[in-house]
Amino acid sequence: MDDCASVRESTASLLESASLTVREHANAGRILSEMAQLDGDCILTDLRMPRIDGLELLTRLRAAGCNLPVVVMTGYGDVTTAVRAMKLGAQDFIEKPFPPQALLRAVRSAIRCRRANGYDVRQAIIAWRLDRLTSRERQVLDRVLLGRTNRDIGDELAISPRTVEVFRARLMKKMECETVQDLVHAALQAGEA
Repeated sequence: MDDCASVRESTASLLESASLTVREHANAGRILSEMAQLDGDCILTDLRMPRIDGLELLTRLRAAGCNLPVVVMTGYGDVTTAVRAMKLGAQDFIEKPFPPQALLRAVRSAIRCRRANGYDVRQAIIAWRLDRLTSRERQVLDRVLLGRTNRDIGDELAISPRTVEVFRARLMKKMECETVQDLVHAALQAGEA
């Protein structure tokens, strides 16, 4: 990810020439808005970008539970910034201009690290969504996963079935699930069911 189209294009060409699949993004906002669909092995980002820079992107990814390896590249590197990036969880920090092999080494290393750790992006996103649930939404979720009806859940929690419906609708929205089957599948992926 880089805000400069020519840098993005040349970097993508280099990575694709090494048989790596690339998805380009012009800014960090796009990655953050598409976090649920992230299915790659690594994120390559420029440090200096408008609105959300590389360090802020790292901060937000980690806060959302996304632990994909991130390689930060910059034309304005210094030791303090590199240390901050690494403390925020950057896999690598490389300075522009860099030899093509240095970039390929950094990206391949990040991919190996991700695969060795068995990190699953979808599982992390589901865990992040679960963490966003209120305690009452979580209580309703736990009972939905047990196959309880709204009336049964209401009786157990001492609330009306209509109130259960409201909490159920909210948790379905937060979990981005359209059906109970989707919800059960998500819970299984997160080890909740």
